[in-house]
Amino acid sequence: MIIDFHTHIFPDKIAPKTIEFLSAKSGIKNNTDGTVTGLYDSMQKSGVDISVVLPVATKPSQFNSINRFACEVNEKYEGNIISFGGLHPYSENYKEELKSIKSMGLKGIKLHPDYQEVFIDDIACKRVIYEASALDLIITVHAGRDIGYPDPVHCPPEKMRSVIDEIKPKKLVLAHLGGWEQWDAVEELLCGQDVWLDTAFSFEYIEKEQFYRIMEKHGYDRILFSTDSPWSDQGDYVNRVKELLPDDKIRNAVLGENAWRLLNGI
Repeated sequence: MIIDFHTHIFPDKIAPKTIEFLSAKSGIKNNTDGTVTGLYDSMQKSGVDISVVLPVATKPSQFNSINRFACEVNEKYEGNIISFGGLHPYSENYKEELKSIKSMGLKGIKLHPDYQEVFIDDIACKRVIYEASALDLIITVHAGRDIGYPDPVHCPPEKMRSVIDEIKPKKLVLAHLGGWEQWDAVEELLCGQDVWLDTAFSFEYIEKEQFYRIMEKHGYDRILFSTDSPWSDQGDYVNRVKELLPDDKIRNAVLGENAWRLLNGI
């Protein structure tokens, strides 16, 4: 089983403009059209069985629309595409919104400190992480630089480590192998912590030797196959993992078994 733990889609009406804007901002060409149909077609071509969608609320008022769309996707694709929920850390009703996300059957949330313009060690983020963890929700956080919003970095490894030490969240996933293009600090500060690291948008940029070091220091059982589709190609990433990890046990764990355990609380 292959599970892509980090993908993005948008409602059909806004997908073209959103993809065009983000592509221009980042200088990265998209690999799908950003719709759920485009993601599903990519999955069929690449052999991905399940994709996890990570919506980002860039303002508090988007809560209802984002989570309504998430529920619609989950109902239609019945486990092949699993959308998390979304909320903004500055929402005054964050506790109620997290409870609502839980009641909708959504398995987790995504925080993107750069898009949401809040540092990860701000009280707004810390209280959301604390409450989400208390509800047994998975929390995925964009970590490290963002190619489209490089400065300031809102979630560097040192700030993320301080949050981990203080809150000790139960199901925290750090995207981009713990901190995009800040992997020396990841090795020093985050490897071995009680978190998961996803591989989204990393293989094109990280040195192979450093990837191996991070995986060895952190443990392959806490590495999640992820692409950041539509910004990386799912088929290309599947092939990269197969080449990088010739050992069947390790490869199968990274490609899907680790994610399955996390999604199902095993």
